[in-house]
Amino acid sequence: MPSDDIEVRELIKRYGTTTAVADLSFTVRPGRVTGFLGPNGAGKSTTMRIILGLDRATSGSATVGGRPFTDAIQPLRQVGALLDAAAVHGGRTAYLHLLALARSNDIGRRRVGEVLDTVGLTDVAGKRVKGFSLGMRQRLGIAAALLGDPPVLMLDEPVNGLDPEGIHWIRGFLRSLAAEGRTVFVSSHLMSEMQDTADHVIVVGQGRLVADTTMAGLIHASGHHWVRVRTPHPAALVPLLRRAGAVVDPLDDGALTVTGLDSDRIGDLAGEAGLRLHELSPHRASLEAAFMDLTRDVVRYRGAETDGAIR
Repeated sequence: MPSDDIEVRELIKRYGTTTAVADLSFTVRPGRVTGFLGPNGAGKSTTMRIILGLDRATSGSATVGGRPFTDAIQPLRQVGALLDAAAVHGGRTAYLHLLALARSNDIGRRRVGEVLDTVGLTDVAGKRVKGFSLGMRQRLGIAAALLGDPPVLMLDEPVNGLDPEGIHWIRGFLRSLAAEGRTVFVSSHLMSEMQDTADHVIVVGQGRLVADTTMAGLIHASGHHWVRVRTPHPAALVPLLRRAGAVVDPLDDGALTVTGLDSDRIGDLAGEAGLRLHELSPHRASLEAAFMDLTRDVVRYRGAETDGAIR
């Protein structure tokens, strides 16, 4: 087993009569960004806290590199974690906050300056954290996770509060860390960002494993693929496509949505029949659509559907 795997095996966590995590098993491997997804109350944060030794499991195990993380002598050198960017002493400067963490793990002063530069906080290193915006605190939390140059990173909602430039930066940064062979485990509710960032996804619902697959595999399995078609000959094209097994629906702008046939096949059929096409554009499923389908039956907190009025 690679030394930097995160292994969760038959994990159960109960709080009184509430089961937060129910017989959960998965492996997070190095060299890729693994997204950790699930509705509110799915057990994601609880699972991450158990992996880091911040909560005790009712039963089962969670290890990093084959051992409980609580056994680590210099934990910042093994795992860099960001669970709550607000968990910082507001009276300290960014530099002193990181320096205190560094000294606790025998990390040199130079490294503090390096990580501040990496996350773009060098110019505010001497400012007190209580004056930081949420995005700046988020960057500081990422800097703390990087202090020990760890082979494993665990980040809970790392883009929370970041501006568009920051989101673009963290996306590329996480992928570069994975490309170096590190284990990168990221929880997020922003599906568009996860789709652009993660290679692999682990989806949980009500504490149970719902999916453990590649990003491409999850999206492809959702089946939400369709083709937008515009033609001056809809009356001839629609029955032709339906005979070939497609489902065809009109759009308000005169175009057609076609499912069940790919764009190549639609183009071939239209060409063989001598029908002109003005548009033939495939639309792929999104992670959000796949996620909604996958977790439809495991949402713990669901808002009431209304007619749009606020009551």
